[in-house]
Amino acid sequence: MTRVWLTDWEWACCGDAFAVGDEVDFGVATRTPDPSLAELLGSALIATVDAVESHHEEELTDRVHGRVTDVHAVMHEVEERRSLRRPGHGAPPDAVMPPEGEEWPMVRRELGGGVFAGSRPSRYVVEIVPRPGTATLEPARGVGLTSQEVEPAPQPESNSINDAPGDRRARSLAGWLVDIDDR
Repeated sequence: MTRVWLTDWEWACCGDAFAVGDEVDFGVATRTPDPSLAELLGSALIATVDAVESHHEEELTDRVHGRVTDVHAVMHEVEERRSLRRPGHGAPPDAVMPPEGEEWPMVRRELGGGVFAGSRPSRYVVEIVPRPGTATLEPARGVGLTSQEVEPAPQPESNSINDAPGDRRARSLAGWLVDIDDR
């Protein structure tokens, strides 16, 4: 058996969906996980990782082929830190701070015919910081499936992104550990 790490951000944009029991063929970026993955997973879990998958590099010659026997979603705690958006910190350095109680000006793009697309940035910048040593495994049916792969854990009530600053902790998906029978 080979245990392969799949990063959430890579599979969020592309990669074919698969489920337990499917045959897979993964390109292996490395057999030696980097320190940041070790910090995320912790010493006990990182010791079980045999390979790190990637499909955003050039064609990888090191591969893992086989049948998926198990999939674990790796959930971890993150801390969302809110700070006031100000020039040079989430806004252009030459931006003028709007008066208290007013929003930042709308950024818009004319699409023609009186139609535009636009957005107004929040008064706050949200920084999401992973909390080391909080990784846990949750059973999953697969990766990239259209239905919910993992039961979402209950989340504490959150502030709107426009609410006053305040830190909050949440559980977030970091990636998957996939066990492959590569006989």
